[in-house]
Amino acid sequence: MKSLITLICLSILSATAHAAGSTVTYQVDGAPFEGYYLSPAESAPLVVIVHDWDGLNDYEVKRAEMLAGMGYAVFAVDLFGKGVRPTTTEEKKQLTGALYKDRQRMRALLKGGLDAAKAQGGNIENAVAIGYCFGGAAVLELARTGTDLKGFVSFHGGLATPEGQDYSKARGKLLVLHGTADASVSMEDFAALAVQLESQGINHEMITYSGAPHAFTVFGSDRYRQDADEKSWKRFGEFLVETLK
Repeated sequence: MKSLITLICLSILSATAHAAGSTVTYQVDGAPFEGYYLSPAESAPLVVIVHDWDGLNDYEVKRAEMLAGMGYAVFAVDLFGKGVRPTTTEEKKQLTGALYKDRQRMRALLKGGLDAAKAQGGNIENAVAIGYCFGGAAVLELARTGTDLKGFVSFHGGLATPEGQDYSKARGKLLVLHGTADASVSMEDFAALAVQLESQGINHEMITYSGAPHAFTVFGSDRYRQDADEKSWKRFGEFLVETLK
């Protein structure tokens, strides 16, 4: 298996050859937000990325470039607002906590991001949404709204279903990638979600990675686990091929 560094370099070089990404300012309920868009070709299948609790930053841009190198258009949404990029744990908890408490607001911001992706030329009819940590929880929220995307993917995301919600409206396939050493999102949460999805007849696949803690895909962090990151990215790539035209 090639090293992750080699894969990243090849993906970024390929993306650079095909497309240049750009920041995109858009409005949701009159407030400005700033996403990131790039596309290697007209009408390329679309991947919508939802950021972690530190907002849209270089991590999402790097993943977008990797995906562009694989032939996908990418729109990274912004759920916090233009220029709002928290740096302290307190700020991150405050911003994500507000959206966890106001699910309608979270849904409105997700829809606003999809609308912005479409306005940039993103093919919403041939799209998958993915998210990391907080973004993974947001993507599952999007799935529960019945939004008509072809797939929803959570990387080490929050898995608990809010009281009063279920997956009865969900469309598309769900792929959940989780670390068994995750101290923030328990294996009990993982199992409960599996039971719920099965009971409601939702097309899903759920994979765990041994020794992988929360945020195991975040390059350069003390939680990063190369083996789990490479395996989950490989399965994600296969999922995209299986799911998108």
